[in-house]
Amino acid sequence: MKNAHLGPLTVSRIGLGAMTMAGTYTSEGALDDAESIRTIHRALDLGVTHIDTAEIYGPYFSEEIVGRAVAGRRDDVVLATKFGLVSHSGGGPGTVDSSAANVKTAVEGSLKRLGTDHIDLYYQHRVDPNTPIEETAGAVAELIAEGKVLHFGLSEASASTIRRAHAVQPIAALQTEYSLWTRDVEAEILPLLRELGIGFVPYSPLGHGLLTGQIRSVDDFPDDDWRKTNPRFTGNNFIRNLAIVDEVRAIGAEIGATPAQTALAWILAQGEDIAPIPGTRRVSRVEENTAADSIELTSHLLERLGNLTPAAGERHDESNMQSIDR
Repeated sequence: MKNAHLGPLTVSRIGLGAMTMAGTYTSEGALDDAESIRTIHRALDLGVTHIDTAEIYGPYFSEEIVGRAVAGRRDDVVLATKFGLVSHSGGGPGTVDSSAANVKTAVEGSLKRLGTDHIDLYYQHRVDPNTPIEETAGAVAELIAEGKVLHFGLSEASASTIRRAHAVQPIAALQTEYSLWTRDVEAEILPLLRELGIGFVPYSPLGHGLLTGQIRSVDDFPDDDWRKTNPRFTGNNFIRNLAIVDEVRAIGAEIGATPAQTALAWILAQGEDIAPIPGTRRVSRVEENTAADSIELTSHLLERLGNLTPAAGERHDESNMQSIDR
């Protein structure tokens, strides 16, 4: 597989997001840990070197699965995980806390669960409005000096926050949602990243599953699936967004690619400093996704995809949008 460059880090240009291995989008009883581990092993065999997780996924369980899967193959993997959505001083999971003390506690748990002595890329999961970003960046800088972390990342950070953090500790990568239906980073964030030499890791590059072409009704979702309250999956917005999927499917059919492969190929064409992390817990999906590495879209097809109608609806509900630094 071809590579991408996240600052000084070299990674496979298609990675693997491990969020769903902890139960996101499904009930816990439906999880198959053995299949999740097989999926990670298959990804590694196909040339994926970039695996992304977070302590909040589960919480903790995704990191444990990743740690079990990479045991004996640690040197083949760039491990990325995230802190800041679990407070270890009493607030617990879901409490935003990027204080220096919390960062230093969080890293010890992540190292243990991942079964490693260092984390390759350590992200602040969401910007903490109660902690200056300089304090958080300084704490990660200390972890880097100790060898527990190799590179620093931010997730869903504004341009101002990125600049302030980067001045304290150079940032290797920013992780933010980006896909054919979520392109707001193109206006300000992506140019800034390129100005500063920071790589870009798009999460949800397949639109929370919609761009796979497999979802035609939200009635098939479990009752606790948060997409049932996501504005892009509700009411007329959902119907309008299905039309986008149909266009992606039609373009893919012209080149013998699935909708997911077409959507990923479009992202890959946006630059060698972009490394999407489509999430899955199934071997068949990781095989489909990684095959996008071999797809070359013509300028005509790239233009058609780039001119698709924007998605209808906000990308998160109101409470989740409030957690995003803007």
